[in-house]
Amino acid sequence: MRESYWGYWIITLGVFVIVIMMLISNVTTTNTQDYYILKEVTEQSMVDAVDYGYYRTSGELRINSDRFVEIFMRRFAENFTGSLNTYTVDFYGIYEAPPKVSVKVTTESASYQVGVDSADFDIVNKVDAILELDGKVTS
Repeated sequence: MRESYWGYWIITLGVFVIVIMMLISNVTTTNTQDYYILKEVTEQSMVDAVDYGYYRTSGELRINSDRFVEIFMRRFAENFTGSLNTYTVDFYGIYEAPPKVSVKVTTESASYQVGVDSADFDIVNKVDAILELDGKVTS
């Protein structure tokens, strides 16, 4: 009888370890996915928000900050339509010339409850991006 109790405890421990591994895997996968999508969306939004009229006249890059925010939010929403998480987007530094943006995305994932303890995993990703011109500009 004593050996069967050890078997039950080993099975219970195995199930508990598998549940913990699934929770940790979900959090780390969300973090990696959010970071790379945030990075790509920021880069493409900056390229789309370049003011080409100003570039033609002065030869310097400049972005339109309102257009950047509009394009960023549209692209970000398109990439996360099926997600169950709640995202908070903060722009805490947008400079038009030279083009530099700082974006922070906070992911509020589901709260997990194990027994009487509950845990919330809020993931914060920050990206600082600077748009540079490769090559020489001749007047």
